[in-house]
Amino acid sequence: MVNETERLLELYRTALTIRLFEEEVMSLFGRGRLPGFTHSYIGMEAVASGVCVGLRDSDGVTSTHRGHGHAIAKGLDLDRLMAELYGRSTGVCKGRGGSMHFADVERGMLGGNGIVAGGLPLATGAALARKLDGGDSIVIGFLGEGGVNQGTFHESLNLAAIWSLPIVYVIENNFYTEYSHYRALTGIDRLSDRAAAYGMPGVSVDGQDVLVVHAAANEAVERARRGEGPTLIEARTYRFRGHHEGEEQVLGTGVYRSVDEIQAARQERDPIVLARAHLAGVVPDERVDEIEREIAAAIQAAVEFAEASPLPEPHEATDFVYTTS
Repeated sequence: MVNETERLLELYRTALTIRLFEEEVMSLFGRGRLPGFTHSYIGMEAVASGVCVGLRDSDGVTSTHRGHGHAIAKGLDLDRLMAELYGRSTGVCKGRGGSMHFADVERGMLGGNGIVAGGLPLATGAALARKLDGGDSIVIGFLGEGGVNQGTFHESLNLAAIWSLPIVYVIENNFYTEYSHYRALTGIDRLSDRAAAYGMPGVSVDGQDVLVVHAAANEAVERARRGEGPTLIEARTYRFRGHHEGEEQVLGTGVYRSVDEIQAARQERDPIVLARAHLAGVVPDERVDEIEREIAAAIQAAVEFAEASPLPEPHEATDFVYTTS
């Protein structure tokens, strides 16, 4: 049994690992060191940490295009995650998945998805499989606020409800669907209100406070383990970076949200600052500083591992695929 202080430290360590990993990725991408495309999770760390810390390897998670945080929170190896971003053969998907398709089935990471809400049917199917297999494993299906207007969202929630599946759907509402505020595209403010249409519990929580997220997720996960069916959680969060790295160069600054708005969010509701505040008076500052140094060293080691790893060989291009025709 994990005590309260240990769990608090685990939540902080996980959130900080996501932050420092993403800051390193941001730097590497900006310097042209990484191939492909990437979407930063900076500002949203409390959601993945609060939901995934405490899950078992047998519990499944489906992710989104913005999935580095989910993979780290689910416990995937930092070296292999970084190698995947570099397209190296030592990556979690042997360099074939890249930023949007992290997967490690042994750790319960069922995969990211570049299609909006594309992971929800996969999560729902995985939950059905777990129910048919017996036991008390559950599935988490992450989606963004834009995903609630996709047909896959409604179809998945309906099936999960009528079959009473062991699944928790988590909406990461960072308020902007690419370059548009979500209220320009969605008729309701609280996205969790849609749960009522399917007869399942729905709750909206402060997605910047890792303890608040963790409490809501724990309740929903335990409900699912007891066989009481699905829950919809809306974590109201905020991304500090653009929709994708390099957005500022493409769109310019302040096109769809102001610089003042972003700065205010950083100053007032930074999830890392809030998480560290929970440690005040509980864990000595020296120990917290030591954790930060340990994480920073681990991320630098991951970069070194990735850069020393080989690229896939041309003759391996058809390996690990279902069909070549």
